[in-house]
Amino acid sequence: MKKTEQYDAPLPTLPKDPPLRAVRAFEAVARLGGIGAAAKELAISPSAVSHQLKTLEAFLQMPLTERQGRTLILRDEGREYYRSIRAAFNVLRQATEQVRERSASRQVTISLIPLFGMGWFIPRLRGFLRENPDIDINVVYANHRNYLSDAADLSIRFGVGQWTGYRSEKLMSGKMVPVCSRAFGKLHGLLDTPDQLASLPLLHDEERSAWMQWFQQAGVKRPPRSAGPMFEDGLLTLAAVQAGLGCALMREPLIAPYLHGGELIKLFDLAVDDGRDYYLCARQDSELSQEGRDLQLWLRREAAAQNAES
Repeated sequence: MKKTEQYDAPLPTLPKDPPLRAVRAFEAVARLGGIGAAAKELAISPSAVSHQLKTLEAFLQMPLTERQGRTLILRDEGREYYRSIRAAFNVLRQATEQVRERSASRQVTISLIPLFGMGWFIPRLRGFLRENPDIDINVVYANHRNYLSDAADLSIRFGVGQWTGYRSEKLMSGKMVPVCSRAFGKLHGLLDTPDQLASLPLLHDEERSAWMQWFQQAGVKRPPRSAGPMFEDGLLTLAAVQAGLGCALMREPLIAPYLHGGELIKLFDLAVDDGRDYYLCARQDSELSQEGRDLQLWLRREAAAQNAES
């Protein structure tokens, strides 16, 4: 029968967090298969590793290892504990490596609404990379439902320009124009008046009031009721327009590649403004790096050129 060590005496005050140096030593022993290898990796003596193992076992009040001859092996409790902490150490190593890579490179992170990224930012990104070949761009999604969770250096946001904790500057207008796919246009024929548009299937981007506002501005006396599919964001709306499901009000700068390529058709020049625009935002609690300022300046120039063309 194996001799079992006793850990019956309770600790006077048991801290919530385990002794991290001891956990680190145990993880190295379990992963590398022995005290000697762990000591070499941790740059400490084998006796120091053994001491850390005893410290952890005392904290847990149970043995994690046992001797079989001259070999130290994991007990069942030790194997279970290692399986539990292994994922945490992997996450820690990955996070550390990412920080090291970022410090060794010139990296800047920008968050974008998907359609803004696809229709405006990415088609222009080649120019920035050509001017700044040493800067690594990290492009992530902007959570437009909860902008406060955004940890990017810069973000392109859609709204009225007021977000707590951020400096914001208007980048471009959010005005919308009616569009459809070329196939949809061929099927229904050319439209001469907004009244004709009122009889066609309509698609709604995020909310249903924009079409009513557009028809009122166009002077349509009997605008249609707000029927038809509604989509959560512009990217889904674009996919619905491309599929020929109907006409939608979309922001022209973001669909310019599709208009220039002939895939989409702008039905009328009349644009409706719902008061929301695109803003370039930076965090107030930290200063931008030089890489971030370079990207910020480039975005301003590109937007100014876009606005001049409009």
